[in-house]
Amino acid sequence: MKKGILGRKIGMTQVFTNDGKLVPVTVISVEPNVVTQIKTKENDGYEAIQLGFDTKREKLATKPSIGHTNKANTAPKRFFREIRGVDVANYSLGQEIKADIFEAGEMVDVTGTTKGKGFQGVIKRHNQSRGPMGHGSHYHRGPGSMGTMRPMRVFKGKKLPGHMGGLTVTIQNLEIVAVDTENNVILVKGNVPGSKKSLVVIKTAVKNPGKVNETAGLISYKTETEEVKEVTTETEETPEVAESTEGNN
Repeated sequence: MKKGILGRKIGMTQVFTNDGKLVPVTVISVEPNVVTQIKTKENDGYEAIQLGFDTKREKLATKPSIGHTNKANTAPKRFFREIRGVDVANYSLGQEIKADIFEAGEMVDVTGTTKGKGFQGVIKRHNQSRGPMGHGSHYHRGPGSMGTMRPMRVFKGKKLPGHMGGLTVTIQNLEIVAVDTENNVILVKGNVPGSKKSLVVIKTAVKNPGKVNETAGLISYKTETEEVKEVTTETEETPEVAESTEGNN
């Protein structure tokens, strides 16, 4: 069955596996999500769970939002998202979903909002090529032909300058490298859409549900604590201490 969790993209880093490979990963902070609503076929026509993420002050929340989260006995949330295709019998209202819902080696799809680029031309927006840069070219970074002479209009689908970015994009078949339950962090191999601190949704991979790859494990840099040896209380007086005591006498 499908499962999912909401989180924030912290940034990218790299980790080393036990077999010496360097893996670029995206760090996603997944604070405990709360099941704020359970939708069933009888009431809503489909089965899904609604997850609330990122607690905010009650002063900043609307009254309908506060009433909605009070049903789940939790604080107001900043983000709400639905996860379809789940077995609703395994969830209860107000239940917390943590990072351990996934495991290392599992394949997931990550959804986020891409970075906004503003108004851009066709070279950056659609990866088109420029014209000759000579002074007599008269065509350098234009969008190209507008179409045929008739019917005297631009056909639909013509690649033109316009707003770039700010779209909801899903990257499929990403591998979870590690799950840190102590810090509520999931490391996903590769990059995911969105800027830092933006909302991302991690869900079971549609094309590879239930697939778990064998992982070599990550190198741990934690040093083992050594046993502290008992220090003898007998200490010899240093010459400076001896001189100071004689001067006082």
